[in-house]
Amino acid sequence: MDEPRYAIYFVPPAGCGLYRFGAGFLGYDCYTGESLRPPQGIALRGSEWAQLTREPRKYGFHATLKAPFHLLAPFTEADLTAELERFAAIPRTLPAIEPAIRPLAQFIAVVAAAPNMALDRLAADGVMAFDRFRRPLTAHEREQRLEREQGLGAGLSERQIENLDRWGYPYVFEDFRFHLTLTGPVDAERRAFILALLQARFNDIDGGHSLPITQLALVRQDARSRPFRVVGQAALTAVRSGQ
Repeated sequence: MDEPRYAIYFVPPAGCGLYRFGAGFLGYDCYTGESLRPPQGIALRGSEWAQLTREPRKYGFHATLKAPFHLLAPFTEADLTAELERFAAIPRTLPAIEPAIRPLAQFIAVVAAAPNMALDRLAADGVMAFDRFRRPLTAHEREQRLEREQGLGAGLSERQIENLDRWGYPYVFEDFRFHLTLTGPVDAERRAFILALLQARFNDIDGGHSLPITQLALVRQDARSRPFRVVGQAALTAVRSGQ
């Protein structure tokens, strides 16, 4: 029987242009849990779009801070919610980034156009703060992850394997890169075309391309066959001037 998985995400506000762009392209709204009709006018066959977005669709349009995990007994969702509120209440410098469409390995994603130390610090703090709630990976889960990474390319580095064993996810701390995924793996010969297609739609977003990171979301996946959905949110607390 499947057990729920949880994660801590940054999800852009539901009403902002960037979220409508990302959720609309993926065909899924992780705030409502509703499927969205395939995007119109994208020069892709329906079957090609469905395959291109199949993997990221189930996660929703998001950036990961604490990767999906099963709860360690006896913790509950209420405990996670309380920790999210406690974590968000800590005063900190709130990051703001300029989002950009970029290839990321074999994928295409929205990333930060320039490094942002406040964002990296927020992500690192989140990895550590929520780790006590995480049930360690089983040997089977670990092996699945290693096989998946090997299938996507060269596999994991020694440091990334150490991260996987210690934190349940390889891409943390020095290996973290903020990204909101838009596609699954894209063949090299198609990557430039898909990138240009996404860039054109991204350029049409209203309201400019500044993205302040002012909130975090608790998301839940009820079973592996089900998509993730936002089940809690908390506004981050900005440090006051002079502190």
